[in-house]
Amino acid sequence: MAKQQIIVGLDIGTSIVRTVVASFKEGEEKPKVIGVGEAQSHGMKKGSVNDIEEVAESIKKSVEQAEINSGISIQHAYVSIGGNHIDIRDNKGMIVVSRADQEISEEDISRVINTASATPPASNRQTLDIIPREFKVDDEAGIQIPLGMVGTRLEADVLIVDGLTPHIKNLEKSVSKATVKTDRLVLNVLAASEAVTSKRQKELGVLVLDLGGGTAGMAVYEDGKLFHTHILPIGATHITNDIAIGLRIAIDLAEKLKIKYGSAMPSEVDKKENINLAELGEEEDIEVNRHEISKIVEARCQEIFDLVNKELKKIGKQRLLPAGVVLVGGGALIPGIVALAKKELGLPVEIGIPAHIEGLIEKIDSPTFATAIGLILFGLQVEQGKDPQISTIDPALINKIKKVFRSLLP
Repeated sequence: MAKQQIIVGLDIGTSIVRTVVASFKEGEEKPKVIGVGEAQSHGMKKGSVNDIEEVAESIKKSVEQAEINSGISIQHAYVSIGGNHIDIRDNKGMIVVSRADQEISEEDISRVINTASATPPASNRQTLDIIPREFKVDDEAGIQIPLGMVGTRLEADVLIVDGLTPHIKNLEKSVSKATVKTDRLVLNVLAASEAVTSKRQKELGVLVLDLGGGTAGMAVYEDGKLFHTHILPIGATHITNDIAIGLRIAIDLAEKLKIKYGSAMPSEVDKKENINLAELGEEEDIEVNRHEISKIVEARCQEIFDLVNKELKKIGKQRLLPAGVVLVGGGALIPGIVALAKKELGLPVEIGIPAHIEGLIEKIDSPTFATAIGLILFGLQVEQGKDPQISTIDPALINKIKKVFRSLLP
């Protein structure tokens, strides 16, 4: 009988905590979702922990719901991390190939990645992941798997993800207080990318834009590899705040208005349409204009897309990604967001729905579950020895690197 693996993805967002439980048996093509849990997120601000006890309680509620759905006792999970404290830097390393016959070995690959990642993070920061982007053998660049090639010099181009140590420790402590062990911390936008993009999109060039509550994450792929990633310090919660300030109403009411009546395209909203707040449970019989709400939503969304354009211009990819943009996160549900994104970014735009998975599809068929499902897919790769990222937190770094490249051999 095939052994069943249980993998849990825990996405701790600024607005919602989502837990997804999946099973996978040898011989199956895709993991199967068997349980889902959601809970309001309290104690998070701009993707970072603001109150450990509140975050832990939110995690518990989400996890307990997923346990009831799946019938599985959740002991550990792959956990998302985000926030504008995250920094991603590019680094390179070079070594001389050690073997006399100049054939590149696993040891050479391990050494060059270690060399590329030797620069320590700044004070009070902690490395989360090292992501090999490509290798260069002598003068031949753009190599994905150098194992077995012949050359005298091997270079590695890597992306190093790090974050503020207090933020990382606070997140880990919150998960631990919810009696869950962290298998691995994974940058949320990179996890989401696993769930919503195809190999072809990554080859052509694509931007995954995670419109979260407190931040917006960017991940740019080209030639099948991660090209660039960045965290913008602005998200869907800022839209809610703008509505609350602009209409002088409570923040909870502003959130209801955004979800039910907001639009990123005011031109598509009737200027004469008014909304009676009594319909949303308010005691006062007050009317607000829907077109005015949409103008507020549009202004903040335009600001987000302007920041995205500036970042793409910085890396020479503005309007130059053939596979366009894939929107995920809660902000992707805003009516009119696709049309506005197309207009502002000058690229094809689509909503990212989680793929590469089976089971309770109706429960996760939303861009809001992209990160949680991506964590499942990421975790499955790790447990099959195909780790897409190289963690420097794990002391067995070299063995992990060997596993990665051994698994890619025919």
